[in-house]
Amino acid sequence: MVQAVVGANWGDEGKGKVTDLLAEQSDVVVRFQGGANAGHTIINSYGRFSLHLLPSGVFHQNVVNVIGPGVALNIEALEKELKALEEQKVPRPQLLISDRCQVLMPYHVDFDKFEEERLGKQSFGSTKSGIAPFYSDKFAKIGIQVCELYDEDFLRERLAIALVKKNVLLEHLYHKPPIDLEEMVRTMMEMGERIRPMVCDTSRYLQEADRAGKTILLEGQLGTLRDPDHGIYPYTTSSSPLAGYGCVGAGIAPTSLKKIFAVTKAYSSAVGAGPFVSEIFGDAAKELRDRGGDRGEYGATTGRPRSVGWFDCVATRYGVMLQGATEVVLTNLDVLGYLDEIPVCVAYETEDGQEITDFPATPVLMHCKPVVKTLPGWKSDIRGIKNYADLPANCKAYVDFLEKVAGVPIHMVSNGPRREDILYR
Repeated sequence: MVQAVVGANWGDEGKGKVTDLLAEQSDVVVRFQGGANAGHTIINSYGRFSLHLLPSGVFHQNVVNVIGPGVALNIEALEKELKALEEQKVPRPQLLISDRCQVLMPYHVDFDKFEEERLGKQSFGSTKSGIAPFYSDKFAKIGIQVCELYDEDFLRERLAIALVKKNVLLEHLYHKPPIDLEEMVRTMMEMGERIRPMVCDTSRYLQEADRAGKTILLEGQLGTLRDPDHGIYPYTTSSSPLAGYGCVGAGIAPTSLKKIFAVTKAYSSAVGAGPFVSEIFGDAAKELRDRGGDRGEYGATTGRPRSVGWFDCVATRYGVMLQGATEVVLTNLDVLGYLDEIPVCVAYETEDGQEITDFPATPVLMHCKPVVKTLPGWKSDIRGIKNYADLPANCKAYVDFLEKVAGVPIHMVSNGPRREDILYR
């Protein structure tokens, strides 16, 4: 059986703990898109971790972890993550890397930084991890696949083609020194050798595992609203974080995908630029941000303060629908225990005064204002409660309200940062 864990909103929904929990019950865990530009925070018996490229099954010795062909593979970042696990006494995980996975080149990171600097105030809020330049090259067919790192002549030929354009841009647009072809060939071949034992045809492996009845978990990065086709374009990522893409980015049949867990917070948060209708500011935002999550609402990769706001019914309903969720997982419910009343964004008011409940395209979204409804709070700390039935009445009523909004069941509710802080409804 194939399952997927994906984000319903802007990313940063708390997917790390959910994937860690479901990974324990899985045989294979697959990262299917994105790169080291976002992270999953996981807290377990080994300590606290921010995973960026490694699948969340790395803490379980029975799990085979797969980096699929849809991932932007930053080899140096991957090696740093593996070293961090070793330093914290985590046993070496079983890890397979697709031979068709494309390599995030050192110059992709440079171009990302140079372009954000050039754009200034009009920048897209990039994490400067090289993701947009990487995917631009991939679809322009000048990217480098892992398998190409083991054929020196072919690699040199491919890089020579790519570097013609790169060096023109470096010299005339960014006023930076050019890239040396032979040095780049040597660098990439050395990197390729370091990961060679893990490289294989992962698509074949996954197809065989699926036929053998193994439980396969597809792990998504970011969330629906960062999808380049269906999200708040151009304030999006450069690969699809939708469950539907999971089969493509992993290399598995779409008919095999049976369960889709869409994760959303009990309030809203986002890292990166773009419209965020339910966002709050000032002291109210600071308090929610500082109370949120394990160490406050700050990005797992960048450390940047996340924008925060109240639960957005319009965005979440849209996100759950696009993901094709079979159920929703609600995280960070405990964070709201300090509030007498809990505001919820139930609709948007457009620039011309119209009230809408369907999520609009970006030009309309930019001018929308939140229509807010207030629900009674429970004014207590719910951390440590082990049974859903023991939650305060107003707390359960809040979950009921959000389940009705989402349109699919909420079976799992998180009331704390640790993997055991999950209540089953």
